[in-house]
Amino acid sequence: MHILLTRPLEDCSQMILKFQSLGHQVSHLPLLTLEKINYGEINFFEYGGIIFTSANAIKFLDLNKLDKKIMCFCVGDMTEKKARIVGFQNTIAAGGNVSNLKELILQNYENKNQPLLYVSGETITVDLDKQLLKEGYNIRRIINYRTIHQQKFDENFIKELRLNMPDIVYVYSQNSALSLLNFIKIFQTENTWMNTNLMCIGEKTSAILNEIKWKKIFLFNPGEEEFLLYKI
Repeated sequence: MHILLTRPLEDCSQMILKFQSLGHQVSHLPLLTLEKINYGEINFFEYGGIIFTSANAIKFLDLNKLDKKIMCFCVGDMTEKKARIVGFQNTIAAGGNVSNLKELILQNYENKNQPLLYVSGETITVDLDKQLLKEGYNIRRIINYRTIHQQKFDENFIKELRLNMPDIVYVYSQNSALSLLNFIKIFQTENTWMNTNLMCIGEKTSAILNEIKWKKIFLFNPGEEEFLLYKI
């Protein structure tokens, strides 16, 4: 099969190698770039727990002065994996869903007097910090990166894509979906995706691309990419 991956290369390089090892053709169309935001000094010792709703928030956080034994709440398995790679020892993950993450925090963090630190990108789909404030938690949100939509694309790549449209495309966020929709409209390929299966994380992500005619639309959680190959 021909598979199109849309994440930055550093986030999908292993997946490219995995799919290629299974005999699939893989194309790479990065839709977003990330930019660090300076967030000032943080006294990590003030906090009893830290929350991440993306692996990128971990990537752009200065971890030198942070006790890696702190309770670490992660939105999903990929974020938890990144947290463990950089040394966090006390991690807990939801199933890629911020609502589930909130419930995990409510169930596992009882000391509302000790603040929580929430580290995220500039754009979030759910105001987790505000929801936790309503539950009586003392929480501080730090924004340490922003997402930039890709505007320039390789013309040769576009020509090759038109000649060989993918069987599957994976989209991981609402921002990525917006960028993909923009890409489709810029190059006027709205009617060329009818034999492509769209794989999206979450209904809100897939809803952005509903105006395009796809063969089928599947919802998935990170880590299920290979499994989805056998569903089509």
